[in-house]
Amino acid sequence: MKRLVIKVGTAVLTQNNELALERLGNLVDLIAKLKNEKNYEVILVSSGAVGAGFTKLKLDKKQIANRQALAAIGQPLLMKHYKKKFQEYDIKCAQMLLIADDFDSRKRTKNAQNVMEILLSNNILPILNENDVIANYELLFGDNDQLAAHVAYHFKADMLAILSDIDGYYNKNPREFDDAVLQKNISFIDDCELEMKHTPNSEFATGGIVTKLKAAKFLMNNNIPMYLSSGFDLTNAYDFLVEENHKSGTLFKAQ
Repeated sequence: MKRLVIKVGTAVLTQNNELALERLGNLVDLIAKLKNEKNYEVILVSSGAVGAGFTKLKLDKKQIANRQALAAIGQPLLMKHYKKKFQEYDIKCAQMLLIADDFDSRKRTKNAQNVMEILLSNNILPILNENDVIANYELLFGDNDQLAAHVAYHFKADMLAILSDIDGYYNKNPREFDDAVLQKNISFIDDCELEMKHTPNSEFATGGIVTKLKAAKFLMNNNIPMYLSSGFDLTNAYDFLVEENHKSGTLFKAQ
């Protein structure tokens, strides 16, 4: 049985200051297919708590305490929608909120690993997010790409799939250059690529292509592949994850 971590970004889950429920539903459909038809163990790392909270309370997101409050409002709202949609497939969910420190402590890491194994062995879908409410530093500088990479490593996943607002890694910025070419396979990431300008697309997002490259490099150094594709249109993700046909999207895999 394969163990797969899927990470979905804020830009995918929110649109025009509202939860993008159709895209959330499409994601659930994909995960259900992977679990029920491919017999995969799936761990979902979901951003979007702050964005979800903002749909209920319009606070100034530049202030860290406000972002924490929005995360506190938005996390249960996000879980409510996930649980309702997964119930259609008779899939039960669990929530795990983690911070970077949880992977720096051997005891806390082991505790999290024990819980994860119990959940997966009982066919429960773990939904993970960063614990933004208490993690000042992580909320300000952290991102779920890094969290997802560490989740894949510490919970012994076979692959991480990031579903984002970009459909793969290009040789140059496709939003600026019409001749940008998608790179389907990447086996090496130069350190200079990790110093590129930080360009998160969503006002709620803390990521960007650089954070995805850092996640990919960390996993490649640990012999775990990472797949990057669009979370807006899941066609390529279905082709790769379900049909095992790599038509598009970028696969980061060490040689």
